[in-house]
Amino acid sequence: MTFTKPVLVRAADGEVLSASGVTLLTDVPETGGQLTSHRSIFQPGKEGAPPHQHHEASELFFVIGGQLRVLLDDELLVLDRGDFLVVPPSTTHAFEAAGTSDAEVLFVLTHAKPRFGYYRLLEQAYRGDADWSEVAATSDLYDNHYAESPTWAGR
Repeated sequence: MTFTKPVLVRAADGEVLSASGVTLLTDVPETGGQLTSHRSIFQPGKEGAPPHQHHEASELFFVIGGQLRVLLDDELLVLDRGDFLVVPPSTTHAFEAAGTSDAEVLFVLTHAKPRFGYYRLLEQAYRGDADWSEVAATSDLYDNHYAESPTWAGR
């Protein structure tokens, strides 16, 4: 795949998945295999993503607003508005809103597999239109491998 044309997604044009709080921005096919990106809004008390790893992709987090609690292997930390984090492949991580306000985060995954199908499947699971076992069965397809974390469970 060759990446030769700029990708512009206007604010009104991103595909919004309302049950999961995800706005799809651009995926691997549009960027010649370079990256996939989405924006998420996490409500307090609602888990953003359980512990997982990406074996191939690095994941970049940029906190646009609020605070985000993040698991990095066995460490918990809180990212504030304007904080930037890059999680390398094979690092167990999880995240959720911290505090009492929504957390808004821009995500970019590099060296990633196409992921929009994963987010659409998650949306179906949140709505009750797909079973969570279907999501778990896609770990190799989307490079999203769920993991156990006593640290996250004990937060």
